[in-house]
Formats: sequence, structure tokens, C-alpha cells
Amino acid sequence: MMRMASAIWKTGLKEGTGLISTESGLLKEAPYSVNLGVNGQAATNPEELLAAAVASSFSIALTAELEKAYLIPESIRLAAGLMMEQSENGWQINQVHIEVTVKLVKDDLVKFDAAAKAAKDHFTISRLLNAKITMDAKLESWRSFGEIERHSGSIPLGKRLVTVSLEKKNGFAG
Repeated sequence: MMRMASAIWKTGLKEGTGLISTESGLLKEAPYSVNLGVNGQAATNPEELLAAAVASSFSIALTAELEKAYLIPESIRLAAGLMMEQSENGWQINQVHIEVTVKLVKDDLVKFDAAAKAAKDHFTISRLLNAKITMDAKLESWRSFGEIERHSGSIPLGKRLVTVSLEKKNGFAG
């Protein structure tokens, strides 16, 4: 199997912009740059596209692992963050953090935990990255009620995702 994408870049690094297209046509001459926007125009960048690839690849792997365990996801909400640092050889991705919240048709915490760990260890994009991969996986129970404790993972992903824990402030875990 081969998948294709193409890119065009114009001018220098800081002021330059590019256009990226994918084989599916979903991205067709979408703007990209070093930053997330140039001259007020929204644009993506390679690191953001990698984060999107991590998120989508992991969600597919998790769905497959859940199906192997005979668990049906009602929904999977996921955010992926890439931590980078600059070295003498340039920028390097040194850590990836995944925050995932899953709502299952039928809850099974033990099977869910095993499926999430298997997906983390084997999703396709992870094999391309030479980075530490961490994960906060939460199971959102359909039996949830009352006040729910909310917290975020070890790498701040902003306010894009609120994870929901099974741990209730009233002591019920379900």
C-alpha cells in the first residue's frame, strides 16, 4: 500500500509559504508554513499534521483493539500533543502525549485498559517516531452521574479536551 501527498514551497524560510495536497483530495493546496499562519492567513505546519496523524492513527488502532476485545466504542475523543526541543541537529520530537476518552456501549475496564495499552504500543505512526509516547486513557461510563472530577494530562494540550475520569468526588467508581 502506498499513500501520496505533495507540497510546493515558495521563497525563504521565515517569510515563505507552501501548499500541500493529499492523494484523497481532502487537502488540496492547503497552506502551510513554519508558523501556524502567515500574514493573517490560517496555515498548518508539518508538526501539526504529524499530531493529526498521531491522533487519527491511534484512534483507528484503539478501535481495532476494542473490537478484538468485543467492545464497541460509542465514541472516542482524542487529542495528541507533540513536544519538541531544539538540538544542534535541529528540532526533534522527543515526546508524544495522547489523551483519549472512550465511551463504550458496554463497559469493561479491564478489557478497555488492555486495548488502550496495546493500541499505544502498536499504532502505525508510533513506529515512525523516535519519541517517548505517554497516554492518559479514560473510560467514560454511561452510568456516570453526579459531579465528575476533571483533569488534564502531563503535557498541556490547552483547553481542547477535557478528560473525564471514572473517579467521582462522591466515591462512586463505576
